[in-house]
Amino acid sequence: MISEIHCPRCAKPIDPQARFCKHCGVDLALAAVLVERDVTAPQEVQTEGQIAPELLVPRLGDYMIENGIIKEQDLQQALNFQKERANQGKSILIGQALLELGLIDREILDQVITKQILQLQYVLSETNRGLEKRIQERTRDLQQALDRLAELNQLKSNFLANISHELRTPLTHIKGYVDLLIVGGLGPLSAEQMEGLDVIQRAETRLERLIEDLIQFSLAAQGELSIILQPFDLNMLIDRVVTAMKQKARIRQISLITHLSPHLPAVQADEEKINWVLMHLLDNALKFTQQGGEVQINTLVDGNTARVVVVDNGIGIPKERLIEIFEPFHQLDSSSTRKFGGTGLGLAMVRRILDGHRTQIEAHSIVGKGSRFEFSLPFATKTVLDENGDHEDRSLNQTKW
Repeated sequence: MISEIHCPRCAKPIDPQARFCKHCGVDLALAAVLVERDVTAPQEVQTEGQIAPELLVPRLGDYMIENGIIKEQDLQQALNFQKERANQGKSILIGQALLELGLIDREILDQVITKQILQLQYVLSETNRGLEKRIQERTRDLQQALDRLAELNQLKSNFLANISHELRTPLTHIKGYVDLLIVGGLGPLSAEQMEGLDVIQRAETRLERLIEDLIQFSLAAQGELSIILQPFDLNMLIDRVVTAMKQKARIRQISLITHLSPHLPAVQADEEKINWVLMHLLDNALKFTQQGGEVQINTLVDGNTARVVVVDNGIGIPKERLIEIFEPFHQLDSSSTRKFGGTGLGLAMVRRILDGHRTQIEAHSIVGKGSRFEFSLPFATKTVLDENGDHEDRSLNQTKW
């Protein structure tokens, strides 16, 4: 748990909720992102000066020459003898060759081998101590980097929460006056003015959803998003979501079709959060499906769970890039001229919400043919076990993550 957060630039203590450092004036969110890149950059391990143990321990023959036990010509004679025996299919070690040639006796050979083993043990021991020291130093460096990252992530999360709420306030005024103008509360309007207000209202709705994405993600990043599990009718929820998305489908001239399993039992989940998941999956499917295309949402029984499948015949996603779509703030097309808008938080939040339900989002796609997203929710009648193996009522369970 971090008790105090420091500025990424000047390292002085700061208010976690502040946008700018009061000491050096840096934008804390931007500084956090830039410093995070340096903290997470690969670190090179210095190997200069390390000596392999085998370089410190001479070979048996060389050791004997250095210590005056044999002469160089004796070693050469033993090597030739060793080679002859190898050609005869009877390989021997150099020590055995010296013994058989009578150049040394067994006692001397045993003493030399014993000294070499002791020397090798000492070298290995010194090397291990050096390795342990480097591991401790590296572990300490990694822990410091993790602590630093925790501070930076806290700064970014605070920035998201603060800026999102600040955006929501003026948006509320815009929404209120647009609605007032549309209903004629400020006087009659011409057809052209009504058409202009309709465009403004759609843009305001889209902006409102983007801000909600930021708020939900910042809550999740701070561990403040709760999952409250209660039984509800999944098919009924899908009907409401589809009804809300039909206007967008009509504008884009896309067929929005449902195939819902009849008499589907109630599921055990957070209805509000699953509503959010369904809205985003359908919104994404409509966004990336061309005019005249088709988007389907289906439910089916899969063992003790209800499986939800959202399918489109849109542009599709390259297989090797599927995993990227669940990364926060990530857009497959990140260029300044990209065709499709969005914050890149929708699918990241979808995965976090479903993780909180102990289920996973599965994605399948073929470029040019479309995409399929699916997940499962347990039926409310299913008995589950808590971490201690005891039965628990999931309808009363609340999970914070």
